[in-house]
Amino acid sequence: MTSELVVDVQPKEVSIALLEDKSLVELQSEGRNLSFSVGNMYLGRVKKLMPGLNACFVDVGYEKDAFLHYLDLGPQFNSLEKFVKQTLSNKKKLNSISKATILPDIDKDGSISNILKVGQEVVVQIVKEPISTKGPRLTSEISFAGRYLVLIPFNDKVSVSQKIKSSEERARLKQLLMSIKPKNVGVIVRTVAEGKRVAELDGELKVLLKHLEDAMTKVQKATKFPTLIYEETSRAVGLLRDLFNPSFENIHVNNEAVYNEIRDYVALIAPERANIVKLYKGQLPIYDNFGITKQIKSSFGKTISYKSGAYLIIEHTEALHVVDVNSGNRTKNANGQEGNALEVNLGAADELARQLRLRDMGGIIVVDFIDLNEAENRQKVYERMCANMQKDRARHNILPLSKFGLMQITRQRVRPAMDVNTSEACPTCFGKGKIKSSILFTDTLESKIDYLVNKLKVKKFSLHIHPYVAAYITKGTFSLKRQWQFKYGLGIKIIPSQKLAFLEYTFYDVNGEEIDMKEEIEIK
Repeated sequence: MTSELVVDVQPKEVSIALLEDKSLVELQSEGRNLSFSVGNMYLGRVKKLMPGLNACFVDVGYEKDAFLHYLDLGPQFNSLEKFVKQTLSNKKKLNSISKATILPDIDKDGSISNILKVGQEVVVQIVKEPISTKGPRLTSEISFAGRYLVLIPFNDKVSVSQKIKSSEERARLKQLLMSIKPKNVGVIVRTVAEGKRVAELDGELKVLLKHLEDAMTKVQKATKFPTLIYEETSRAVGLLRDLFNPSFENIHVNNEAVYNEIRDYVALIAPERANIVKLYKGQLPIYDNFGITKQIKSSFGKTISYKSGAYLIIEHTEALHVVDVNSGNRTKNANGQEGNALEVNLGAADELARQLRLRDMGGIIVVDFIDLNEAENRQKVYERMCANMQKDRARHNILPLSKFGLMQITRQRVRPAMDVNTSEACPTCFGKGKIKSSILFTDTLESKIDYLVNKLKVKKFSLHIHPYVAAYITKGTFSLKRQWQFKYGLGIKIIPSQKLAFLEYTFYDVNGEEIDMKEEIEIK
């Protein structure tokens, strides 16, 4: 199986597509100016105590106050709180955590009212992004995640991932980290650290300790509350860190600055693989070039077709996701109805496992498979689903099919499910239902080009249009494109873009910034 990553950097967002054998299996997207991401740390202020819930609401700058439960304070909350108070009171010298006083753990069955009070400053970390009508979910058991290690302040333990099965390797890693880590700092060794040398682990530990020191320096200098004290690495590197696998064949990036960031990151964690990072310089949008745009259009939405006419219907409610499996217009199987139902269900298990990763669906998922009479066949569907979900990094639990043919799945949810609207709004009538004659579309484009060149004095720009329209404009020896270049200069580039609707167009300047030339015209 070949794996590739494609990174699309736009002015407002970064998205990463993971391809396995050219098939899109994961898509992650984050705004470049987005706040409140998982992993970010804040010096917040307690706004309201909720003794009945044994929780409180904390102001971290989001429109809705964030939620912090007593059990998420962490056993070492008293030690953290004392260190934060000392840091806030002493603006001249930053105390070292290795010299901090470690206080006894808080009572597991204690009350939030005995620990916190309204107006108190607390260091918190986001563990769940704002979802639907809820604000962010917080923890005070802060941690700094790296590729191989997770650093936990005010904790002296070293834990090793259970997925590392070799007892010798687990003992080696534990002994190694105990010898190099400072006092009052705990470490979780991640699965990918298996077999790594001391120099690599020590290098990352120093980076994480520097992040901790920088965060506490920001606490010390804080003059307003709430304030951001630690932000996850750049969006592209942050998304890449959990996705990266040394088996990747290529990582394609369409932005030079982000390319350099990713190349430096890969060179740090896998020096021998740094050459797999490649800067994409093609004229086509990067997702169009690798066939991703078309897969996004076909893989999202309510109805998903897979093979031989069968399809899934995916509905989302506030409480759960519901999936219905339909055989569609399939031809009859030689093994009768039972064989036909089994074949459709096995195909649905393959496609659903991909959809869960692709859409990052979380919470409770209920799947209504086609009824199977034989227990052996129901077990086959369950086993296929379990095997497919082994590639999924999110924690999940799958129950066998019930007697009603329903499968229940729970999947870890830390951010809203990816929802891509595949329907296209009419770019020319703006919902009125009437447009100017479509044969005049090229005349409209020319008038826009004329205005850009002669009025706004923009000599170099690219025009992104639907591939069908682009084919019409560029066809022939003396095409419309040639005529426009002859009349308005050679700075005009025509770029076909699959994400645009049929009569939609977008102008971009040489820096990749959009030039807004759209206007709504009243049709009489």
